[in-house]
Amino acid sequence: MTELTMLCVHAHPDDESSTTGGVLRTYADQGVRTVLVTCTDGALGDAPDGTTPEAKHHDPAHVAEHRADELAAAAAILGIARVEMLGYPDSGMEGWAQNDADGSFWSTPVDEAAARLVPILLQERPQVVVTYDEIGFYGHPDHIQAHRVTRAALESSGLTASLFYPAIPSSAFRRFREVLREADVEGPGTDDDEGGGPPGTPDEKIDVVIDVSAAVDAKFDALAAHASQTESSFFLKMGRDRFRQFFGTEWFVRAIDPLGRTSVDHDLFAGWRG
Repeated sequence: MTELTMLCVHAHPDDESSTTGGVLRTYADQGVRTVLVTCTDGALGDAPDGTTPEAKHHDPAHVAEHRADELAAAAAILGIARVEMLGYPDSGMEGWAQNDADGSFWSTPVDEAAARLVPILLQERPQVVVTYDEIGFYGHPDHIQAHRVTRAALESSGLTASLFYPAIPSSAFRRFREVLREADVEGPGTDDDEGGGPPGTPDEKIDVVIDVSAAVDAKFDALAAHASQTESSFFLKMGRDRFRQFFGTEWFVRAIDPLGRTSVDHDLFAGWRG
C-alpha cells in the first residue's frame, strides 16, 4: 500500500500552525507522513523581546535564527515528519521596501523559486498538497508568492496530486468575530460592527470540512511555541477554551483535483485511500 503523504507549503514560520495546525496533527496521528516547506526565514517578524521590524535596533539575522528554533518546536508538537526551509529572505508586509529587496522571496522569479521546491515534491510524492490561494489568504506578498511557486512546482514536477487552499467560510468568520468580541480581543474584523475585515469564503465554495477537535490543543500549543510572533496575538489572547470553540474545524477549497470529486468531503485524502 502506498504511504499517504501531505505536503504543506507555507511562507513563514508560524503560518503552518495558524492555518493547518489541526490537519497536520490530525493526519500525523493517523500515520500519514506530513511534510512542511517554509519558504522564508521570517526575519522581518518581531524579535523575541518585542522589537518590531521598524525599529533601528531590529536584528533580522537574530530574529531568523530564533524563529527557526520556534518552528522546530512547533513542528515537534504537530508531529511533522520533515521540515524544509527554502531559505529566502522575508519580504515583509505589503508595501514595505523589503518587498523588492535583492533576493527577497517576493522579488525572486517564480520559476527560480519553484526549482527549489520541485526536488522535495519528487522525493516525497505527496497525494495532497496544501498552500494559499491566489490572494495569499489575506494578501501578504510572501503568501501570494508561495501560491505561485507551489503551482509552478507542481506543474514542473509532473506529479498527480490534489491541491487545496485553506479557507474560512463566511458563516464561520462571522462566528469567529463574535468569539473575539466575547473575549474582548481585537482581531480580524472586530473593529467594524458592520463586518470589517476579510469576509471569508462563501460557504458554498468550501469543498472540505475537517473535524480537528482532537488536535485543537496541539494547534494552540504550536502557536504558543511561536511566542515571538503570537504571544500577544488574538490566537492566544482569546484563551484555550474559546480557541477550542472555533479552531476545532479547518476548511479547504479544492484547487487541483485529479480525482474529479464534487461532494463536500471530510478528508483531504478522500479518494486516495486504498
